[in-house]
Amino acid sequence: YRVAALRGLPRFMAWDRPLLPDSGGFQVFSLKAFRRVDDDGVEFTSHVDGGLRRLTPERAVEIQWALGADVAMALDHVAPGQAERGDVEAALTRTLRWLERCATRHQALAGEAPGRGREVQALWPILQGGTHLDLRRQALAATLEAGAWTGLAVGGLAVGEPNHTMYTVLERLGASLPAGLPRYLMGVGFPEDLLHAVARGMDLFDCVAPTRNGRNGSAYTPDGPVNMRNAAHRRDPRPLDETCDCETCRTYSRGYLRHLFMADELLGLRLLSLHNVRFLVRLLAQARERVLDGTFAGWHQDWITRYRARGAA
Repeated sequence: YRVAALRGLPRFMAWDRPLLPDSGGFQVFSLKAFRRVDDDGVEFTSHVDGGLRRLTPERAVEIQWALGADVAMALDHVAPGQAERGDVEAALTRTLRWLERCATRHQALAGEAPGRGREVQALWPILQGGTHLDLRRQALAATLEAGAWTGLAVGGLAVGEPNHTMYTVLERLGASLPAGLPRYLMGVGFPEDLLHAVARGMDLFDCVAPTRNGRNGSAYTPDGPVNMRNAAHRRDPRPLDETCDCETCRTYSRGYLRHLFMADELLGLRLLSLHNVRFLVRLLAQARERVLDGTFAGWHQDWITRYRARGAA
């Protein structure tokens, strides 16, 4: 609770905008070799110090409350994209049970904090169900019955299933989601996937892709991803993306960025990560404008066609 002692993440990070952490559900999925899941919660071995950790729905909510996040996410059980139906059903059932416990603890915390109130932090549920549309609808019905939510998250996609399958699930599920509530698609962050998801009714996203790709030398541009280790950039004086207003593109050449990666300079990883994040922020700002003016459908198809045309350079 060191962060809580420093008055929460907003002051700790000097960030005065909305904060939305994860509950730990994806880590339950990604740390499969180090964890054991049961109906009470998840127990895992820390990859940092080897110590044993126990995470329950209540504990997940308490941690997010102490961090001072604007939105807390309910702890969920994520099943792999190609999991057997029985495993997906079990994960969905567990997620719904955990949601009840998260909501109960979150309400109690709000009651224990005079002056803060529930409006200071929202709790959002996560819809599971894998690629099975009937299970997704079952999750939605049970979740809406369980409480009055200010937003809904869609989890358990982009975890091993083909992209076209994810798009199909979003297409069918999106039509059933209540209007007026933010729709948060978790773990999706590649440019064309974001636009496909917006076309299917999604609003919010999170993903490690822009920074992970940046650290590995891959940069997003309107003409497709660029591999900064490519020898073709060695003497290139152009900016990475002439349309971008980030510090990387306003200050440095492709030739210099390639040099940083070839010399194993950490600055290169940071500059490309910064650019990729800014690229996605700008992309979704454009998407929002197109949605509002009614031109999104044609624009996003043209954008994706251009992005795919060259491939990695």
